[in-house]
Amino acid sequence: MILFHGSDKVVEKPETNFGRKKVDFGQGFYLTSLHEQAVKWAKIIAFKKGLGKAYVSEYTLDDSLLDSLGLRYKKFLAYDMEWLDYVIDCRNGGSLQNQYDVVEGGVANDNVIDTVENYENGIITAEQALGQLQYKKVNHQICIRSQEVLDRMLQFVRWEEV
Repeated sequence: MILFHGSDKVVEKPETNFGRKKVDFGQGFYLTSLHEQAVKWAKIIAFKKGLGKAYVSEYTLDDSLLDSLGLRYKKFLAYDMEWLDYVIDCRNGGSLQNQYDVVEGGVANDNVIDTVENYENGIITAEQALGQLQYKKVNHQICIRSQEVLDRMLQFVRWEEV
């Protein structure tokens, strides 16, 4: 599997403890299979930091190993109730994130965050939230939460300035 990471710097040796803690799948190293999504992330990060340069680092990951090495791997296939509860728990610093070494699924980006927050704040019900989320395009992210997984399974390929 080819994966990308957008940043304000080239990341040849990623670390799981470098990123923010209260995000979609908890603290870890985030990647996507969507190049254009990584480009967007890189540009946003560089802009927020007032930097002129943004980079996308490319990696390979042997995803056949995810299930075979006894890793704690979770893949969310859709914006469903399980995904919604997991994201809310992680964004609040909860303990669900500690159940997995690798988590894959949709991004709680600008297109879906209002729905997530409205459900979390009790403004809409779970059924209403899921009804709204079913029409959203699912983006892609993988969060590698284990440094051992990063070191053993993720191979840096190249980088590009975007």
